[in-house]
Amino acid sequence: MRKTILVLYILFSITNGLSQELNATVSVNYQQVANGNPQLFKNLETQVKEFLNTTKWTTKEFTDVEKIECNFFINISSYGSNNFEATLQVQSSRPVYNSTLSTPVLNINDKNFTFRFIEFENLIYDQNSFNSNLVSVLAFYSNLIIGLDQDSFSELGGTEYFQIASNIVNVAQTSGFKGWNQSEGNNNNRNFLISDILSNTFSPFRISLYQYHRLGLDLMSEDVKKGKEGVIKGINVLAEIQKVRPNALLTRTFFDAKTDEIVSIFTGGPKVDVLPLIETLNRISPLNSQKWSNIK
Repeated sequence: MRKTILVLYILFSITNGLSQELNATVSVNYQQVANGNPQLFKNLETQVKEFLNTTKWTTKEFTDVEKIECNFFINISSYGSNNFEATLQVQSSRPVYNSTLSTPVLNINDKNFTFRFIEFENLIYDQNSFNSNLVSVLAFYSNLIIGLDQDSFSELGGTEYFQIASNIVNVAQTSGFKGWNQSEGNNNNRNFLISDILSNTFSPFRISLYQYHRLGLDLMSEDVKKGKEGVIKGINVLAEIQKVRPNALLTRTFFDAKTDEIVSIFTGGPKVDVLPLIETLNRISPLNSQKWSNIK
């Protein structure tokens, strides 16, 4: 009997320690809105946070320490009759092996974020149907976050989640909301983003995530110089995109998250040859040339 109770206790403890994939914080800024009850925006914030953190996005089990840290910043510009116009900034990070540090993986600003929200109405997710633009956008970025995280730990490991994000795009295309169609004349919306990620042309972006993180940053606790050399290799892999698509969306997406970190990595500690690195960085991300000049 005691053995049975012990087994049940262990199983309960293991199950209780497993949870959803995201540890998301949500912030709703409504300072630009003159009308509306502030409590409405607080409830929006609460419901979005609960949706992100309680939805089961994958079939895998994540422990609390494996949850992906991410932030969703919703900036409301106008509101009326339950319809919202906003922008959405999404950030995610992952831990660096054997350290207390975390590294940014995604930092993206979506300017095409309009949605309808009715207070206390359930947010229901189904990747094969369009229930609301709020749900579809949140689900798209949740799967994008998970896919990028998996790519950083295993080469091309996030394909399954990128395919789900692509399916969300396909289903949402007929909704009439912006950000889902290639015909919008804007080559940096959700449609282009996920199409590029899944394209073989841009596979260096995904491979560079693995090289940069797993074979670069994660080695620094054992050998800082070797870790730096791994980061450089990751950037060199990313540079392959420049040969076929200068100023590509995914190259810009990479540096939106990584620019400050790269400067920090190469401005102290064991010296490596940074001259070829600086040349590469200036070639593939010239908009950040002033920051690259700080690398010594």
